Amino acid sequence: MKQNIKTGRGRQGVENMKLKAERKVQKSVQVNILLHTFSFIILFLLFALCSSLSAQIKDRVVAYVDNDAITLSELKERYSGALRITPDITREEVLHTMINRLLLLREAKKIKLEAPSEDALLQEYIDLKIRAFIRINEAEIVVFYEEHIDDFQGKALENVWEEIESVLIEKELNERLKSHISELKENACVKIQLYE
Repeated sequence: MKQNIKTGRGRQGVENMKLKAERKVQKSVQVNILLHTFSFIILFLLFALCSSLSAQIKDRVVAYVDNDAITLSELKERYSGALRITPDITREEVLHTMINRLLLLREAKKIKLEAPSEDALLQEYIDLKIRAFIRINEAEIVVFYEEHIDDFQGKALENVWEEIESVLIEKELNERLKSHISELKENACVKIQLYE
């Protein structure tokens, strides 16, 4: 009878040991899975960090307008487009145009203008803030006609009145726009870092 008790305990002890061993194996498997998952996550994050670092190196900022940035890739894209239209334009001129555009767009958004595109938004802003206040008087049109009479090939003043008025409006618009942009630049933090 003593032997049966020992054997019973022995079997139960062996089974307990087997259960403990199985639990250890299960815990070991779970730990391995967690370690592999953790390793995968670390590698993924390192890969993402490395690719973003290389992206930053390839595309640096060439100008700041307050909190807005203009990147080298944006400048290159605009410059290549501008070269097709104006072959002798410089990168610096294109960059200044981009800065001016940012300043004007920001002002248009401040006064809550809306348009289907940035170009339309700029046009609406310029029309509202500048063009609406331009007035060309008759004397200016007559003086322009007399100074450029050869350009009109003998056409009467009445026949070229609107054409002259449009030219004078555009000239005045350009002058006022330059002045307006200068004011905007004075009130903004513009920093140019155009070097390679």
